[in-house]
Amino acid sequence: MKHYSAQRKESALLKMMPPSNIPITKLSIDMGIGESTLYNWRKQAINKGHLVPGDGKNAEQWSSANKFSVVLETASLNQAELAEYCRNKGIYAEQIAAWRSACMDANANVKEHEKAFTIEAKKDKKQINQLEKELRRKDKALAETAALLVLRKKANAIWGEIEDE
Repeated sequence: MKHYSAQRKESALLKMMPPSNIPITKLSIDMGIGESTLYNWRKQAINKGHLVPGDGKNAEQWSSANKFSVVLETASLNQAELAEYCRNKGIYAEQIAAWRSACMDANANVKEHEKAFTIEAKKDKKQINQLEKELRRKDKALAETAALLVLRKKANAIWGEIEDE
């Protein structure tokens, strides 16, 4: 197993991140580092909370977690700092604004969803009760029919078949 310097690792991670966003397969060839090593480094960086979309994806193809990370990172930035951040990451301020809006709206309709869910649950419970009631009625009818058949067989065994006149 090769041991790479921290500087080489940092260089590879920077090339994986926007704006370069170089796919790991290409980066592996360019830097002479194994793909599995690069995937491990990227995974470690993500676990530490760094934004590393990788694999050449443009910003709109990033995961929700990466987009949310950008929203959190840029929440306290002024316009100049935001512009610098966007240049470094290879994204647009409008994208961040849209992602921020999506994050803010994510829980906007929770009350409506809860209300609709409650109404649906009540309707389902009513239907279940109705079906269970019908099932109990049919079970009773089936049991009664089975009892009548058994009694008929016993009666026929005792008195014989009754012939129609």
